[in-house]
Amino acid sequence: MTKTAKPSQSFIDEIATLVLQTLDSRTQIAPISETHKDFDLETAYAVNARVAELRTARGEKAVGRKLGFTNRNIWAEYNVYAPIWSYVYDTTVTSIDPEGANFDLASVVEPRIEPEITLSLKRTPQPGMNEDEIFACLDWVAHGFEIVQSLFPGWKFAPADTVAALGLHGRLLLGPKHVINAGNARAWRQHLDSFDVALYRNGAVIDRGHARNVLGGPLSALKNVVEVLANDRINSPLKAGEFITTGTITRAFPMVHGETWRSEFSGAPFDSLKIWIA
Repeated sequence: MTKTAKPSQSFIDEIATLVLQTLDSRTQIAPISETHKDFDLETAYAVNARVAELRTARGEKAVGRKLGFTNRNIWAEYNVYAPIWSYVYDTTVTSIDPEGANFDLASVVEPRIEPEITLSLKRTPQPGMNEDEIFACLDWVAHGFEIVQSLFPGWKFAPADTVAALGLHGRLLLGPKHVINAGNARAWRQHLDSFDVALYRNGAVIDRGHARNVLGGPLSALKNVVEVLANDRINSPLKAGEFITTGTITRAFPMVHGETWRSEFSGAPFDSLKIWIA
């Protein structure tokens, strides 16, 4: 690749195949940006789209999107200074009960845990909508843990690497869904701007976060990706029936065998969740 040459389809296919093989084998590779110095975000999203085609061809279904790096508080930690997005698949989402669930670390590489808010669409949001109009597109809301992973050793990467590596998505452990209706819409509109969450490890608070941490609030994060996708020449815009997990509210933390992780909310009736690390 050179800065003046558009990446070839064969190059995109090569990198997409490498990413998918690395993901499937639960191994790691050197950052793509190290071996291909001109690897940029536009090319990375083309790789992301090709990976989606390959996963669809083998029977997986994209059911939503994940947003990454919407929390400005973690930008300096990862040297990534803008949000990214990727697809979420039916094979990477598990519904869990608030009473607790086991999670097997063997399914991911260098995992970290992120408490997030997920928004599901009953109508297709349009570019230019304000947050109230975006909210009117929602079907349900839920809290979940996204388990992110790094295909690159030591969590060292450039922004384009994170996009090509499926937005660092590993698994989404999704709690109960709260359907938005005429009776609760006003309250949920306020909740999405004002909640706090505490993240516990082995019974002790390890971090706290607020709704505003994700680009000012989950609705703001959703609005942002609607605008981004409106200008994407490769990937499709959001549509009704998809859900979007809006980014970590706290910092992301490494997980090890034997730990217990729990979330606890105030300011919104999201379900607290607990997982045991097997």
